[in-house]
Amino acid sequence: MIYLFAGDDTKKKHIVYDKFIKAVSSDVTTFFISKNDFSVTETESFYSGAGLFFSKCVVFFEGVFELESAREFILSKLPELASSQNDFVFLESKLGKPIIDDFKKARAELNIFELPKEKKEKFNNFLLANAFGDRDKLHLWVYFRQAVDLGVGMEELIGVLFWKAKDMLLKKSYGKFKEEELKNFAGKISYLLPEARKRGADAEEAFEQFLLEVV
Repeated sequence: MIYLFAGDDTKKKHIVYDKFIKAVSSDVTTFFISKNDFSVTETESFYSGAGLFFSKCVVFFEGVFELESAREFILSKLPELASSQNDFVFLESKLGKPIIDDFKKARAELNIFELPKEKKEKFNNFLLANAFGDRDKLHLWVYFRQAVDLGVGMEELIGVLFWKAKDMLLKKSYGKFKEEELKNFAGKISYLLPEARKRGADAEEAFEQFLLEVV
């Protein structure tokens, strides 16, 4: 079975998504895969048969459609995923109609959450990135809350901060950080949300706490 959680109404989407995770039986093996650790070979092993140490599993993919190669591969393999004895769950931001139609054809359970057009307001993600670069904890928190209130996805915010840390490392412009601190931040933030959800923790709270602790 395939489950899709997508759309730009981040709050509603994550409320339902987190409830779904908690409803998965503790007896079922679960895997959480982000865009940074997506593997074609591993995905093929999930839909091709039972695992060596489990009879059934639930695989959670979070934000993998941001990678073109991953998106194209998964869309081409939706029939195989649908017929597998394992379940596949996708958490994504807003997706185009053609992609959603592909999920419909695969008889996926669709959970689409869209904000009304009049409520949409763009947030300047670079405000968050610059506050991090300046190691300005107060403004980092303020901009984080503003972004969340405007419905910016956790995955998008993590992507911006990951890029900023990598950019500072590449340019050897460490600002008020030490090089090792930036490397540690970049290494941990990629796995922050999957690990939080695997523990059953609130993803937004875990992200906010992480920012306040490392800056």
